[in-house]
Amino acid sequence: MDSDLVLVIVVVTALAFDFTNGFHDTANVVATGISTRALPPRLAVLGAAALNFVGAFLSLAVAATVANGIVESDLITPTIVFAGLIGAIAWNLATWYFGLPSSSSHALIGGVVGAALAAEGTSALVSGGLLGKVIIPALIAPVLAFTVAGIGILFAYNIIGRLRPTSVNRGFRLGQLASGGLLALSHGTNDAQKTMGVITLALIAHGDINPNDFHVPTWVVVASATAIALGTYAGGWRIIRTLGTRIIKMDPAQGFAAQGAGATVILASSHFGYPLSTTHTISGAVMGAGAAKRLSAVRWGVAGNIVVAWVLTLPAAAAIGALTYGVTRIFGTGALGPVVVSLGVTALIAALLGPRLRPAPPPAPVGVGEAQ
Repeated sequence: MDSDLVLVIVVVTALAFDFTNGFHDTANVVATGISTRALPPRLAVLGAAALNFVGAFLSLAVAATVANGIVESDLITPTIVFAGLIGAIAWNLATWYFGLPSSSSHALIGGVVGAALAAEGTSALVSGGLLGKVIIPALIAPVLAFTVAGIGILFAYNIIGRLRPTSVNRGFRLGQLASGGLLALSHGTNDAQKTMGVITLALIAHGDINPNDFHVPTWVVVASATAIALGTYAGGWRIIRTLGTRIIKMDPAQGFAAQGAGATVILASSHFGYPLSTTHTISGAVMGAGAAKRLSAVRWGVAGNIVVAWVLTLPAAAAIGALTYGVTRIFGTGALGPVVVSLGVTALIAALLGPRLRPAPPPAPVGVGEAQ
């Protein structure tokens, strides 16, 4: 009975994380389109939410990696998964509070890894999995997106250099409808799968799924897709401001290049099962689109703060996950620990962040949409 209750708590917590992932990472999908006035804020967020939902059904390769490619599923318990999720949610909310576009994906992986290390030591990690499937792609993806976006914007400027700015901007804004939609689809494909993988990992630990016959139940796919779509619709306006207006002042051509580069890298990584950080990728693309025009176009101080958040995400979420696991163990191996921690975390969030979690008005598009 205790194990069933723990499983229910884990599933609810995982979907809560998926929701925070949606509103935390909304900026990845819509910030460039809003900044360049390709779409009004509410419509951009609504479209992103719908395409996030659809994208979650396109692949399960990333879910398989999260469930059995990073930690040893036979050593993981539902309590370990719960502690990892708390670590990820705590870091997501902390970075959202300060408006920093850090990685929800790496927060989730860091939280689970930290809790697993606290419970079972290094034997809980899949040899080479964290390095080969998380860290190395995390280093390559933003650099690749930076490069692709930079090349793309230079190519675009060479073509449109002598055309009228008004016509050019109108054309690229229309192009952003397609590139932004593709980015939203890729975000749902990669990010929703991480929650699917974590819930499936808990089901394996609970004995509901044979680890040698890995599959993601349909209800897990639908629930994860719905949670991330609802979170996306809620909107993370603080991060949208940072990503859409504070790194560079974008024109529509730069927005198109950044969205296209980000979507391409994310879709390719999803195909190979890499749980990529969409935040890292699109931020790299935004910087590349700005730097290719001129290095001074990028506000490198803001970019530096984002990089610091990236570097801290894995170890910080891991530390919170390990600490959470230690606290739950104080109450024994049953359901009491997760119940107490869940209630405590909920009360803390309500007390500290309640006023800030109320819906905020969308940011007004800034006047940066014309060619500069």
